[in-house]
Amino acid sequence: MRSARQATDAQHATACVEQAEETVKELREALAAAGIKLPTLRIDPATLAREAPCPLVELGRCSVETAARLAAVLR
Repeated sequence: MRSARQATDAQHATACVEQAEETVKELREALAAAGIKLPTLRIDPATLAREAPCPLVELGRCSVETAARLAAVLR
């Protein structure tokens, strides 16, 4: 039987993962609107492997052209 603490931790982990998924989706859409695609944009799977996941967003690798376009948009 799970303790109240474990249940709270599980709820927190679920909320963190859901927030990360939504953030990745929003970032992908915002970048697409600027004509930029980061092919490996995703949640870092290694950060999901913890007992209580608190995911990181992996921006990944991109071409020099894409990096230059991203820099231009951020200026």
